[in-house]
Amino acid sequence: MRKLFVFFSLVLVASSPVIPKAGAALVYRAGEGWNAEDEDSGAAEATASEQLRKAENLRTEGELKKALGAYRTLLRRWPDSGAGPKAQMKVAELYQELGDSEKAFEAFGKYLSKYPRGEDFDVALENQFSLASSFLEGERRKVFGVKTFPSMQKAADMFGKILKNAPYSKWAALSQYNIGRALEKQTKYDEAVAAYQKTVDSYPADEISADAQYQIGYIYFNLSRNGSNDQGARNKAREAFEDFILKYPKSEKVAQANENLTALSSTDTKKTLGVAQFYQKTGNPKAAVIYYEEVIRSAPGSEEAKVAKKQMEHLKVTVGEDALRAGPERAETGAKAKERRKLQAQVDTASRPDYVGPPAPAAPPVPDEVAPAQPSFRTFPDLVEPPLPTESQEALPNTPLAPVDPNNP
Repeated sequence: MRKLFVFFSLVLVASSPVIPKAGAALVYRAGEGWNAEDEDSGAAEATASEQLRKAENLRTEGELKKALGAYRTLLRRWPDSGAGPKAQMKVAELYQELGDSEKAFEAFGKYLSKYPRGEDFDVALENQFSLASSFLEGERRKVFGVKTFPSMQKAADMFGKILKNAPYSKWAALSQYNIGRALEKQTKYDEAVAAYQKTVDSYPADEISADAQYQIGYIYFNLSRNGSNDQGARNKAREAFEDFILKYPKSEKVAQANENLTALSSTDTKKTLGVAQFYQKTGNPKAAVIYYEEVIRSAPGSEEAKVAKKQMEHLKVTVGEDALRAGPERAETGAKAKERRKLQAQVDTASRPDYVGPPAPAAPPVPDEVAPAQPSFRTFPDLVEPPLPTESQEALPNTPLAPVDPNNP
């Protein structure tokens, strides 16, 4: 409680320079918030044109706050005057000059909604976009007249208002894209992807759609590398980057998208190699060969493929080629034929682009008596452990990995 009191005390002290001087009372008006009463601008003139002239003279003399009050008096006293559009623009510009970005944004927005056919419509919209962009880049919000902290949510809300006022303007596509950026900076990744996808769907002809499509892939790419080893994120990243390259082949980001795809493939290849080595260590050379062949097929020129070839040669020497063969040329029946079909199914599954590795084994039953500890063959803690061989599998000796020369893998 004491900390909260100290905080508000500091805020009040810090905001003291903006407290209105005696004689200028605070009033609240819808759409404007709390502001100092306009007494400093003097009494209102007899007509709207005379009030406009008075406000312009005050601005020329450098009396910005008095000029602001004079323009706002005109808008309240003569809301339907022909001088109204000009006065509304001047209010927005003065708020901008006085450093109040949020009130300036709202004032420009009032011009857009009240005077949609006004001659300054495009200028007001561009100013709104500029102000929203400043919040996206770190502009700090004001509390009691004091700038406090950046707000990405405020930026997203501002760009949303621009879209509402002018959904088909030249700033619309970029505003939709920037909503995605603001959400991404808040780590609201699902919402950011949706915003980027809306950019692609709603503004396909705009060049910013290419950046939006790339950014979808980049979000999933980062999620796949955040330590969770998320296969679903890798698949979505791969799909997004492939769509990006297909739709926007001339984009300057194509080279980076290809590098990201290579990195994704390398991750999958290393995972497949680890599964193959696990099977080899646990005495299932047939299954090991299936995954070694997948490594060679998917990444033929990689270092992983060289290791896979070397281990396959080692298995041929240690257990023989016949023991590794799972093809139809062997006249197998019964349990052996069943095992062959199972291994062939593993080949088909491992070749799928959405394959996520073998399932984790069920927990073993707890014995009545404590059995002596068995040596562990698992040397790859980051891998999902494949199921152990069933009784129907052909008994094969535990086959060690071939030694690998680090200088010649």
